[in-house]
Parts: sequence; structure tokens; C-alpha cells
Amino acid sequence: MPAFDIVSKLDKHEVQNAIDQANRELKNRFDFKGTSCHFDLLEYVVTLKADSDFQLKQMMEILKPRLIARSIDIRCMEVDEPEVTLAQASQKVTLKQGIDQPSAKEIQKLIKDAKLKLEAQIQGDKLRVTGKKRDDLQAAIALIRQSELKLPVQFENFRD
Repeated sequence: MPAFDIVSKLDKHEVQNAIDQANRELKNRFDFKGTSCHFDLLEYVVTLKADSDFQLKQMMEILKPRLIARSIDIRCMEVDEPEVTLAQASQKVTLKQGIDQPSAKEIQKLIKDAKLKLEAQIQGDKLRVTGKKRDDLQAAIALIRQSELKLPVQFENFRD
């Protein structure tokens, strides 16, 4: 029976490359000379550290294009509120992976409302879509790509 999986994954190597590029740009920019500003990456949490709140905003504008250039969709970013003290300001950005329960149910409902003869099952942090016809599966992929989801999704394990 034909099937495919809907997942939301990030390439850790590309994330690391984007952070490295952003740090290099910070070192080269004139307005950041002599500051202690930098990006830290731990797992999929990026910590922005700067001297002031204004510099955090500038750093965010450096980070976003670097992620986009590395084919990382910025819809996966969950930005926390900045923590500002007298000496330093920091902000955490979590890069989410996996499809959470509400999003999975939204995708299930989308497929069901399209009246395609498919079945979507939630399996942890991914969705498995099965059906009898390959054309229905391809129609579901096209439907999901056109819809405005709150997270980036990829399609894998397409089997006939």
C-alpha cells in the first residue's frame, strides 16, 4: 500500500554553519567592533549575547538571513523574550523540530477535508499518510505544500 511520512527536521550541520557565518559577520561589522557580542549553539537552542537590547535586535537581523541562506525555514524559530541586565543582554532562540500534536491534527484535518481517500496517522513527531492510489498521495503532498502551515514540513519515505 503506497505511503509517505510528513516530518519537520533540521540539518544540524547546516544550523552550525549558519551560526558560524553569523559569528564571522559580527566580528567583521564596524558597529560590533570592541563588543562582547556572539552567538552560541547548544543542540538546537541559539543564544544571542550582546551588550545591549538594541544590539540583540541587530543580531537577530544577522541570524535570520544566515539561516535562510542555509535552507533552514525561519518558521521553526521560537524566539524568547530578551533578558536584559546592566552588564549584558541575552536572548534564546529555539529551533523546533518534529510535528507537535496540534499541528499534526491540523494536517490530518486538512487531508480529511480535501476528501481524498487517504488515512493520516500520527506517529510520535511525524505523520504517516497511506492510501490505495499514488495519485491521491501526490495530491495530498501538493495540498500540504500550498497550505499555510505554522511549521516547515518535508516529505520522506514515499513508497509504492
